[in-house]
Amino acid sequence: MFETLSDRLYGIFENMGHKGRLTEQDVDEAMREVRRALLEADVNFKVVRNFVSAVRERAVGEEVLKAVTPAQQVIAIVNEELIKILGSERVPLESASQPPTVIMLVGLQGSGKTTHIAKLAKHLRDEGQSPMLVAADVYRPAAIDQLHTLGRQIDMPVYSEPEEGDPVKIAWNGIRAAKDRSATVVLVDTAGRLQIDERMMTELVDLTERISPTETLLVADAMTGQEAVSVAETFHERLNLTGLILTKMDGDARGGAALSIRSVVGVPIKFIGTGENVDALEPFYPDRLAGRILGMGDVVSLVERAQQQMTEEDSHKLEEKVLEGRFNLEDFLSQLQQLKQMGPLSQILEMIPGIGQAMRQSNVQITDDQYKHVEAMIYSMTPDERRHPDIIKPSRRKRIAAGSGTSSDQVNQMLNQFRQMQKMMSQMGQMGGGGGKKRGGGLRSLLGGGGNPLGGMSEADLEQMMGGAGMPGGMPEGLPGGLPGTSGGGRSGGGQGSSTQLQPKHANKRKKKKRSKGKKR
Repeated sequence: MFETLSDRLYGIFENMGHKGRLTEQDVDEAMREVRRALLEADVNFKVVRNFVSAVRERAVGEEVLKAVTPAQQVIAIVNEELIKILGSERVPLESASQPPTVIMLVGLQGSGKTTHIAKLAKHLRDEGQSPMLVAADVYRPAAIDQLHTLGRQIDMPVYSEPEEGDPVKIAWNGIRAAKDRSATVVLVDTAGRLQIDERMMTELVDLTERISPTETLLVADAMTGQEAVSVAETFHERLNLTGLILTKMDGDARGGAALSIRSVVGVPIKFIGTGENVDALEPFYPDRLAGRILGMGDVVSLVERAQQQMTEEDSHKLEEKVLEGRFNLEDFLSQLQQLKQMGPLSQILEMIPGIGQAMRQSNVQITDDQYKHVEAMIYSMTPDERRHPDIIKPSRRKRIAAGSGTSSDQVNQMLNQFRQMQKMMSQMGQMGGGGGKKRGGGLRSLLGGGGNPLGGMSEADLEQMMGGAGMPGGMPEGLPGGLPGTSGGGRSGGGQGSSTQLQPKHANKRKKKKRSKGKKR
């Protein structure tokens, strides 16, 4: 959602970085560009004015202008001010003193309330709660059926009554039923309505007075821009909202709503919807979103997603296989399927510092269709071939290609890249020194003992791994170009501010041939 804004800010700060010393005029020029970039991203003009004024006031200070790296100081100030307008810190859901905690979701038609009530229920259950859903939308056709379908999908109880019932009575009866079932949380789905529909808004006010919800969350479509801000203001005036859920944050809109709504309305964003699946809901962390906007990635969220897909036991098994050189295509297929469950590949890569920016600069298009080709190749192999890829000769490659709808060259390329990945993983396993079976200390620290590949790395380690300054220029030699079976790869020249450029497969071989010809001459 913030790709255009991120690219604009990246260009502005890159130009500042080329200057050894900054003057007040340089800061003013940069702030004009930042103001223009934010306005084009559909950020509220009052928020933009206050933001630019706060950044400039801090950036023209003597300690910044005379600093050794003034551009980095300005970026740090922009990051801090972005976090402020986004809400400074995470605001969790409130819990009632006596269960159940009642959470009511409101919003416009089509904003995604019914879908997100199921997402929120799954999130709360993962945190140890016992939720129950209440279908109080008696106006939209099939709204009750939809909630029952979602409830079956996530194995969650749903309370409903005939469609001609009174929403206020349905919600009250649903809470009583939840108490009988010892549910700790009740999530009430209300009918979508326009903010100018006085009768429907009055019904919401009556519902609030009757059930006294602990949380009243507005589900707002982030793709509607400033309209979402005005909607939130109107709902807040009537219902005293306690939080927001911004949906469709994985879309391609400009993202002004996310940057404006907290400052204008004064209500914290508590969750963001990042996809259509029932697990595509994330708690909102202002500092993490600010990092994504500035191209710093979001490694913490990436690690949390990885932890959800891999247990500690699975992590140790994988670690031992890597250390003993037994990592095969069956293991790779398992890892690939876990990666798919973490979300779209492009979304995952955006969380790695500098990778998203580098892909956009190189016009690299990453789609989940590339998973399918790799999976098809592996599924077309026999169990023996998956465990021992070295036995795959030309005749076997031809059979695998025919079975997967690919070519022998594609199968060969996938196998070559898999061998490269095996080599890289072996090198990672030896990090930290030592030999023999005890050499696992390096890999174990990388895995952090908790089922994720980045758990034991500090921020300094991550920055060093990414090549410094948040860019992937320092990736190790021999790193394969993405997942086996995908195009692109290679490394950039390294160093601050450099961008990753995807090299052709045989680029290094051509360079070596040119050198050898030069020597002969």
